[in-house]
Amino acid sequence: MTDSDFIKLEKNEGVATITLDRPKHNVLNIEMMNTLNSELELLTKDKDLKCLVIGAAGPSFCAGVEVSDHRPEMVDEMIKTFNRIFELINAIEVPTIAAVDGACLGGGMEVAIACDMVVASPKAVFGQPEIKLGFFPPYAAIRLPELVGRSKAIEICTTGKKYFAKESLQMGLISQLTGEDTFNDELEKLIKEIRYCSPLIIRLNKLAVNRHIGLGFKEALSGVSDLFLNTLMKTDDTLEGIKSFEEKRRAQWKNS
Repeated sequence: MTDSDFIKLEKNEGVATITLDRPKHNVLNIEMMNTLNSELELLTKDKDLKCLVIGAAGPSFCAGVEVSDHRPEMVDEMIKTFNRIFELINAIEVPTIAAVDGACLGGGMEVAIACDMVVASPKAVFGQPEIKLGFFPPYAAIRLPELVGRSKAIEICTTGKKYFAKESLQMGLISQLTGEDTFNDELEKLIKEIRYCSPLIIRLNKLAVNRHIGLGFKEALSGVSDLFLNTLMKTDDTLEGIKSFEEKRRAQWKNS
């Protein structure tokens, strides 16, 4: 367990959980973002990692980036530090999950949608209100069209309106909406499914998805088949998976 003033990191059986903890609404300032980036950088090098969960303490996931850090004399450092979050999340080779159980706004929403999956409770509220203060959300401008399409992305960015969890699920902004009283249980169930698997095979599954996005059908099929035959099928863990199935026992992964 690693603690700082605003960021907490806990690792358990291959799952790393980062908790944003800056009362009252986990607003990101430069100091907090630097600490977050330091933890993320270490996790990009962790070959035993199976999953990363980013959650939060308090009533909000994150209400955005500190407005005072947007001042002209600080904004260059702020943007550089903020962008580094997305570079590092993108570099993590295992599934990343944002666990959202409250307000998720501005820069906080950008951190959430940078993750592969967003698990949200009915209390979650999403939005990019930057336009109300004369800004635009830089990462969301890139990421939102991938998730919700161009038209909805422009709506989110240019209106600054808030979206409740059910509507966010319908538009593809989040991947899972939990029950009102089952947020932690459903999140843990998802994590348990991932935790069961080999770290190496988890990474190869994510790579198989990411490497072939945007390619034509024949090129993508050829590429994923090559990855399957010439990388996956040469791992100890794939052979162990086959053997454990045939022997009707739990696999003993070697991460190789």
